[in-house]
Amino acid sequence: MEKVHLLGFTEDEMKSFAREMGEAAFRGKQIFRWIWRGARDFSQMTDLPAGLREKLDETACIGCLDVLDVQEDEKDGTRKFLFGLEDGNTVEGVFMKYRYGNSMCVSSQVGCKMGCKFCASALGGFVRDLTAGEIADQILSAERYTGEKVNHVVVMGMGEPLDNYDNLSQFLRLLHEQGGKNMSYRNMTVSTSGIVPAIAMFADDFPQVNLAVSLHRLTDSGRNSIMPVNRKYPVDELLSAADRYTEKTGRRVTFEYALIDGENDREEDVELMIRKLRGKLCHVNLIPLNEVKETGLTGSSRRRAEEIAAALNSAGIPATVRRELGSKIDGACGQLRRKAQEKQLPKI
Repeated sequence: MEKVHLLGFTEDEMKSFAREMGEAAFRGKQIFRWIWRGARDFSQMTDLPAGLREKLDETACIGCLDVLDVQEDEKDGTRKFLFGLEDGNTVEGVFMKYRYGNSMCVSSQVGCKMGCKFCASALGGFVRDLTAGEIADQILSAERYTGEKVNHVVVMGMGEPLDNYDNLSQFLRLLHEQGGKNMSYRNMTVSTSGIVPAIAMFADDFPQVNLAVSLHRLTDSGRNSIMPVNRKYPVDELLSAADRYTEKTGRRVTFEYALIDGENDREEDVELMIRKLRGKLCHVNLIPLNEVKETGLTGSSRRRAEEIAAALNSAGIPATVRRELGSKIDGACGQLRRKAQEKQLPKI
């Protein structure tokens, strides 16, 4: 009999599960809180009757990931995780340390449908969506491994989050549950390549969650060449959707802009960015591209990135260059997974 995965359950769903087992609802509450305290095994749930723990062990399981590999940058404490799923697939997550606390970048899909030219995640194609529990387990597994708590979450790893909307929504609600992680929605960020209809739904459903849009080019011809999603949702349509998000939520949009040497970092590119973004409630996050040899693209220099940031700020568009974290490890999304695909890794 296939076991029930409990990590994807909200507290109310866990109470219903307990009642279905013939137990009182408060037992579900206890199970839920143990899981989000980091329990990986039912034997750790010491305030549950022994008989219930045995029954749970027979019918259910908690986590659904194994840590297969970890790369650590000793300079800044960044750790990149390769997680193994039950079906043999793998995904990545990144644990990052900041002044304001620890942040975890999680994946939402195995592979990706979007086919962005600069991204290692898309090289192997799309395999499947992750469940809410599989997304959440990336955080809990990283916390167990590091011994530190995660305070902020960005859904910016492998996959297009808004293409997995139902599971993404359940994951965000799980993080916010008072009896669980109890994370503020304002400490969560979701990144999209630009699925316009889903941006409108996201604004309605999660008005306090931060939105980041992977922009990277501001002409349709240029963006079409590196981001196929633009053929369905062109630049101006995407920018209008971002404006509607701001009107609905009152929150600024972060525009992610990966700087590719000679492709989108020229003076004309900067001038177009200023014309298109001036006056919007936004922030531009400039990212010197992590090199992925299969793409043939090279990132702009840090110096060029700083020059572009200065030009945008002078034009009244808030811009920063992303802090270089994990420079000594496989920083680009999907790189660690690709390295591991040809070798069998035991769980750690």
